[in-house]
This record gives sequence, structure tokens and C-alpha cells, in this order.
Amino acid sequence: MAKNRPTKGPTPKSAAIQRPGNKAPTAKQFPLKPEINEDVKLLHSMGYAQELSRRMSSFSNFAVSFSIICILSGGINSLGQGISGVGGAAIGIGWPIGCLISLLFAVGMAQIASAYPTAGGLYHWGSILGGRGWGWATAWLNLIGLVTVLGAINVGTFYFFLGAFGSTLGLEDNLMTKAIFVTIITVLQAIINHRGIKLTSQLTDFSGYLIFTVSVLLTITLFAFAPSYDFSRLWTFANYSGDVGGGVWPMTSSTFYLFMLCLLLPIYTITGFDASAHTSEETMKAATVVPRGIVSSVLWSALFGWLMLIAFVIAIPDMAAAAASGWGVFFYTMAAIVPAWLKEILYVGIFLSQFLCGLATVTSCSRMIFAFSRDGGLPASNFLRAVHVNFRTPVAAIWTGAIISILFTLYTPVYTTIVSVTVIFLFLSYGIPIILGLFAFGRTWTKMGPWNIGGSYRLVAVLCAIAVLFIFYIGIQPPNDKALWITIAFIALTIALWFGLERNRFAGPPMGAEIERRQREIEHIERTLEVGAD
Repeated sequence: MAKNRPTKGPTPKSAAIQRPGNKAPTAKQFPLKPEINEDVKLLHSMGYAQELSRRMSSFSNFAVSFSIICILSGGINSLGQGISGVGGAAIGIGWPIGCLISLLFAVGMAQIASAYPTAGGLYHWGSILGGRGWGWATAWLNLIGLVTVLGAINVGTFYFFLGAFGSTLGLEDNLMTKAIFVTIITVLQAIINHRGIKLTSQLTDFSGYLIFTVSVLLTITLFAFAPSYDFSRLWTFANYSGDVGGGVWPMTSSTFYLFMLCLLLPIYTITGFDASAHTSEETMKAATVVPRGIVSSVLWSALFGWLMLIAFVIAIPDMAAAAASGWGVFFYTMAAIVPAWLKEILYVGIFLSQFLCGLATVTSCSRMIFAFSRDGGLPASNFLRAVHVNFRTPVAAIWTGAIISILFTLYTPVYTTIVSVTVIFLFLSYGIPIILGLFAFGRTWTKMGPWNIGGSYRLVAVLCAIAVLFIFYIGIQPPNDKALWITIAFIALTIALWFGLERNRFAGPPMGAEIERRQREIEHIERTLEVGAD
């Protein structure tokens, strides 16, 4: 990707501030709160105004990533990928391996996030470390990954709701029912995000506690009602491909190949931790808190998820019958061993956790759209970067991400394909800035943040590069081969757009003299929004 910048690019405009009604807000300047003063200074040094409300605590930043990861969402809705693959070994051995892969990306991402704590961080990092072309490509990969993961989460929530309450409510599994359900919950998630980060962070904080509580309660329940305690299941490999596994995976004679495909379960579940970076501009002490939120959300999710799924494997009354139930393996096991009253309580807690998982994903997706639009990277950027003067949220970005996500789920109705596209695009977007950092480390990138792993970063970056290739390989295998053509089409379109149009138009994030030039405009925007007064 070319590094040369156009001589003139998009700049912040006060017109991008969205005002309710016709009355303009006061321009009175308020002093910054002491705890956010250094964060704002750092943001100014990167050429951006403090447009979003900076009120997220350390726990809130952790909770937004922990809520998107949500072991009660991917860990349950995608469980068939593991159990109906190689059986219990997919959990006992496959889960920690897949989580370790995700942790590598989290560590590499944390190193960069500490140095450059901005909204839409991945795009900004790619631009700084490799040039505006790489930043532009990273932004589109991450944006599509976030839109598709929102779709995957909410489609997964539909299937969970259908399995838990569908028979009672008379719901059927058809495209119309799914479309209505996904549309309703996505709109609700967007409305909550629209109303401000205070409400959203309160709910994601609650979600963090809820996920901990429900996962522990589910783990205890599964162990308590397990018909036997055969721990050897956790390292016993089987081959449930084809019909014996409910058709989750096509028939294959290679157990090793099948085991690799089963790693999609933990890799898909332990994703979305970039949300801590996307909310950097709303987090206090971001340079320290954001990297800690990224890494800790992965570690706690991996540990609690492993314990919960180990309990699940132990509790399965008949492994062959469970595998044959395919995507319904969770409900098969719960119906077989858990009392109805307790099962319903757990189902309500799991459903609420999954809804809040989607809520946090809307937050992350909208901040990516906002950050990319702020630098003119999207069509209608001035519209998409608009910040509501009262709610201090990027309302146009929120609704755009929600609507596109709904449309994507209608185009790609197969849940496993949505999951594969999500995994490929997200991890490509994670990997690009980390790999670029490998070449920039100690050369053009010399100033690190307070969260610093030193020279170990180079090893992490190399391992991430290998992991990207591996994830791409397993993500395009049947029955998800449609993901290959979606990826190829995107890459071809990206290359054509960059060299045909965007290379001469897109300026990228501000650097050098452009940062100095923006300072007066930054002051004007912040006066209008009354930074620190809310």
C-alpha cells in the first residue's frame, strides 16, 4: 500500500456536531476534569478533539470487551462445532489452544493500544505503522468484521431463544421469524447506544457481572446433575463428521483435520476484545486501562469458558447421542439432566447475556465507523461522524452499523458461514497492524505506551502472522466455503477501490503539520460540546 499522502485531506468540521432542534448549544468553555486531562492532551497530540464523553472506568472498559466475547453466546451457540466434531477433546484440548491463539492477538494489540489509544484504534494503528493504505484496508476489514460479528451474535441469540422458548411461544425456524427477531433486538441495542455511553456502560458493567454469575451457576449445575464423572472424555478424540455428528461438519476420515476445524469454536468465541480499543476515547487513563482491558477480558473469558464447557462435557449423558444432535447439543444435554425450573432460570440469564453481548458490539462497531469517518474514510463521512451534542454518541454511525448488520444476516442466512466470515475478517484486521508493528518496532515506532512487553513483541507479531494464515485456512473449509468467495470478492474490490480512487483521495489520520493545523478547530469543537462539563 502506498504511503504518500494527498496534499489536502478531510479536516474536523463543527458541522459534524449533531444538534437537537434549531437551538445551538452554548460555547462556554469548561475546565477539564483532572482525571481525563492527560487523556485529552494525548488525544489532541494525535490531532483529534474530545468529542465523545470520557467517563468509562477501568472495569467498564474491561466489561465492554468481556461482554462482546460473552462465553454464554459463542461458547453455547457454536458448541456443536466442537462436540459434533471430535467430541470432548474439542473442549479439553481444543479450547485452550484456540484461546491461546486469541491471546496472542490480544497481547500484540495491547502493546499498540497503549501507545495510540484512539477510537477505531486498529485503523489508526495500521495507518501510523504502515501507511494510510494499510490503515484504510484495516479499517474496512475491521468494519466488515464488526458488522458480521453483530449479525452472528444476534442470529445466534435467535437460535438460542428458539431452542429455549420457541416451543412454548409457538415460534418456527424460518427466514421471516428470524428476520423479525434479529431486527427487533438489533434496533433495541441501537436505541440504548443512541441514548449515551453512560447508560450503555452501566448495562455492559452489569453484563460483566451477569456473565460471571450465570456461567458459574451453569458450571455448578452441570457438575451437580452430571450422571457420571468421566474426565477422560476431555482428551478422548472421536470422529463425528457427517451424519453421526448431525451434519455439522462434512464427512472426513482425518481426525486431525476435524480437530483443526473445531478450533473455530474457541477462536470465534474469544473475539471482539478490540472493543476496549474502540472505546479508548471514552475511557479514563486509556493508555494504561485499555491494554489491560484487552488482555484481561481474554484471560478471564478463556478460564471461565473452559471451566463451564468442561462441566458441560462431563454432564453429557451419552456422547454419541449428543454429537448426533448437532447444533442442538446444548439443549439436548440440558433437557436430559437439569430440572425444568432451574433450566428456565438459566435460559433467561443466558438470553439476557447474549442480548447485552450484541449491545456492546453495536458500541464497538459504531466507534469504528465514527473514527474512520472522522478522517473521511467512508462515503457520507460528514454525516456518519456526527456526534449528538446531548448524548455525546455517534448516532449516525450507531444506526448505520445496526442496519447493515441486519441486511447482512438476511443475505447470509447460514449461521456457520456468518461465523466464518466474522472470524476471517476480524482476525485479518487484528493481524495487519500487529504485523506492521513488527517492521516498525524500534524504527519508525520508537515511543511505546506504559503497557510495554519490550522485544517480546516481535515474537508475538510473528506468531500472529502464522495464526492469521491458519485462521483463514480453517475458516474457508466446507461447509463454509462460501466464506472464501466473500473474502476474495472483498480483497479484489478493496484493491480496485484503493488504486482506482482512494489512494488519491484518502488522507488518513492527521500526522505532522496537519496535527498542528487542527488544534484551533479542535478547540472550537470542544467549546461547542462543552468538554468535561457532563
